[in-house]
Amino acid sequence: MGSSSRTTPTVAVLSGGPSAEREVSLSTGRECAAALRDEGYTVVEVDAGPDLPARLADIRPDVVFNGLHGRWGEDGCVQGLLEWLRIPYTHSGVLASALAMDKIRAKEAYVAAGLPVADSLLAAKAEVEARHLMAPPYVVKPYNEGSSVGIYIVQEGANTPPRLAETMPGTVMVEQYVKGRELTTSVLGDRALGVTDIITDGWYDYDAKYKPGGSRHEIPANVPQEIIDACLDYALRAHRALGCRGVSRTDFRWDEGKGLAGLILLETNTQPGMTPTSLIPEQAQAVGISFGALCRMLVEDASCGR
Repeated sequence: MGSSSRTTPTVAVLSGGPSAEREVSLSTGRECAAALRDEGYTVVEVDAGPDLPARLADIRPDVVFNGLHGRWGEDGCVQGLLEWLRIPYTHSGVLASALAMDKIRAKEAYVAAGLPVADSLLAAKAEVEARHLMAPPYVVKPYNEGSSVGIYIVQEGANTPPRLAETMPGTVMVEQYVKGRELTTSVLGDRALGVTDIITDGWYDYDAKYKPGGSRHEIPANVPQEIIDACLDYALRAHRALGCRGVSRTDFRWDEGKGLAGLILLETNTQPGMTPTSLIPEQAQAVGISFGALCRMLVEDASCGR
């Protein structure tokens, strides 16, 4: 990290940004900045906007801590900018970020790695609204936004296809609905940390994810050891198949009536939430890694050419 051996390294924490997940990203940035200050770093918080290159040129940080979520921050765009500016940064690089964000191509990588996924297809919004493109129950979601923004569940026995909001993109993903429990596993470096069972009333949506009391996190998940082992194995293999770096979080559905065959990998997040109620800090804590230590590990791992 350049001159950091002699002076306190300066870390620019990027958060906010123009995506649908701006508010969550601001929380992540705030919490990580506070933790890094406690760890002894000089921290500058940056709300990422069109002037980002100029801001970074002024700050001249040793490292960028990427606290952005959603498009631009999570899809390879800001990573490419940081490569161009030659500023070491945290989390995944350009290709892994772009690949994980594109749900269809990520699935192709999972299938190539022998990982189980639900059937899905890409379709124009108008087509999805005109007729059932697969037998219900199925889910309709944007294929390149994160955090459950705009997800529709078409229930079994539904007569009509869904009406999608204006804000949904022109092309969406239609995916077979896998019933069962929502499990998630974090990977830090080359280690899968644990398995959390996310217990909600109904669908685990954006509010349940980020509002206190919206869901309960049971860690470790009270599921058979075979399922714990499979989640840890699949999450690590997904992290590697996509080429992720730093930290990632892979989400699963488990239909317990089917045993191991009922475990399906949904997606991998390369810029997962890092607030006190977030899943990764909880899993890190459960294996003895404090929030401050977690943030420090990400900064120490930062580089270009990821």
